[in-house]
Amino acid sequence: MNNSVKLVRDKTPEIIESSGKKCIIENLDDQQMVEYLYVKFNEELYELFYCEELEGFADVMEVLFSIGKRYGYSEQDILRKRSEKKATHGSFDNNILLKHIY
Repeated sequence: MNNSVKLVRDKTPEIIESSGKKCIIENLDDQQMVEYLYVKFNEELYELFYCEELEGFADVMEVLFSIGKRYGYSEQDILRKRSEKKATHGSFDNNILLKHIY
């Protein structure tokens, strides 16, 4: 993938053009989109790691939901599975680090 290009949200070209600037876009096929979504996911995680603002959490979730959609999962499917797994396996609230099993 070319490092000078980046995956952007659907309304970004409109926003750019409404500011008087021009942009060149390309519509990706589904396979390309998944590849770029994983790159975007890593970018958003990196930003969240250093920023920790609510907007960063929302950005990570948006990319995650978009990846899930490409695999046939809705936002509700993902959230439902999260709830199920939380009920059966718990969450990460207790700060537990497993160091050894014997």
